[in-house]
Amino acid sequence: MTPLLSLRHISKSFPGVKALQDVSLDLNAGEVHALLGENGAGKSTLMKILCGIYRQDEGEIIIDGKTCDFHGYQDALDAGIGIIFQEFSLIPDLDAVDNIFLGREKRNRLGLRDRRGMVAEAQRLFERLKVTIPLDCPIVELSVADQQFIEIAKALSLDARILVLDEPTATLTPSEADYLFSIMRELRKQEVGMVFISHHMEEIFTICDHVTVMRDGEKVYDCDTASTTPDDLIERMVGRRVENLFPEYRCDADHTDVVLDIEALRLDPEGPEYSLKLHRGEILGFAGLVGSGRTELAMGLIGATRPVHAKVNMEGKPIKLRHPATALKHGIGLLPESRKTQGLVLPFSCRDNISLNNLAQFQGALPFIKRRKESSIAADLMASVRVKAPSPETPVDNLSGGNQQKVVIARWLGHQCKVLIFDEPTRGIDVGAKSEIYALMKELTAQGVSIIMISSELPEVLGLCDRVAVFYQGRIAAELKGENLSSQSIMHHATGGLSA
Repeated sequence: MTPLLSLRHISKSFPGVKALQDVSLDLNAGEVHALLGENGAGKSTLMKILCGIYRQDEGEIIIDGKTCDFHGYQDALDAGIGIIFQEFSLIPDLDAVDNIFLGREKRNRLGLRDRRGMVAEAQRLFERLKVTIPLDCPIVELSVADQQFIEIAKALSLDARILVLDEPTATLTPSEADYLFSIMRELRKQEVGMVFISHHMEEIFTICDHVTVMRDGEKVYDCDTASTTPDDLIERMVGRRVENLFPEYRCDADHTDVVLDIEALRLDPEGPEYSLKLHRGEILGFAGLVGSGRTELAMGLIGATRPVHAKVNMEGKPIKLRHPATALKHGIGLLPESRKTQGLVLPFSCRDNISLNNLAQFQGALPFIKRRKESSIAADLMASVRVKAPSPETPVDNLSGGNQQKVVIARWLGHQCKVLIFDEPTRGIDVGAKSEIYALMKELTAQGVSIIMISSELPEVLGLCDRVAVFYQGRIAAELKGENLSSQSIMHHATGGLSA
């Protein structure tokens, strides 16, 4: 059978970097093909070549047995290739219909915009996907899952027979991810070929038929999913066997030493009142469904959302949470959910990002920065968290997701933070980088740093946390620890008692 898509001997270089070396891949109609690899392995570069964003130096793209020559993104769309990026490309203030047909609106015989025709076509697309989405609602008011389905509908409206899904479940709840998989199974029946990029092993074995593993710009493994195992794929991805993803359990918390005591915290006049204690050397998990209030409480703790009422003590002394700078002064730092938009200035160097909100430390007698001192301290902090970069002058945008996350951690270590809030710390990073982040978090607690970790991944919560606060509809529904801490108990409270 002729493959729907063949990538043959693809190579691509950037100045000083060999991004891809002789990579080949086949995708059949009605197949879900997993593309695995660590951040920086070359997956995104290969897919950008497939979608016409980059042009290969060597090799060819073959669709239905015919060689294609893409000079831009539109050429790939015309050839029936659609890509759903991890960061959506929807216009927030437009509705689903306008987003699907943006730039190629239907016209009637008079040349006027045919809104009725576009609505009818959008309804047919959603019926094909078996989803119900309000057609006249602005995108900004829809759930992340609905936005994901609109992106898929938009690709199908272009008659896409090849879909690239880049980390499509990164911002979905487990139930939303399951529904996405049901849509993918329906598309598989309709002979659509899909390339699926994910760092979640359980997803690979749930939905994928075939898997290709990349490392350092080369294809290192290719097989049917049924003939391999998660451990085998992880070893081929990272070039070594990851014996234990999570560090050996050792509770570093001193339960007689309360670092952060939230006696009463209210973010909204009509909202719930939170109370929590965080002990020295403890990892306290915030679990719950997306939108359950976990990040909102974190924003309140650093003063990004100013509480309407707060009685909070830091090491026994009352503190005010008026502004992030105030929280930082008291030793509270946040690694935000989106490191690229909230945590880093991507074109800046590692040095600039690490010292960004601590420049007073490097100011001399005159109002100039002591660059030598700044670079030296940045290099020491990068070494302490094992950032893999040529030098402190390397632009952060050139680093993998895991190393970008480590740069944010290095910044807060430069402030000697006593409390660090990690919001989805391993989202979008590979399994090798995850194990390094986990080990680093345990090292920090051993040094007396206290951590609040917000995570939607239950294995991560269970593998790292000493205690877990479970959120439901903006409230803390339960605090779990010891033998009461399990995936079943977390989901029971996170769903309001609806899940066993």
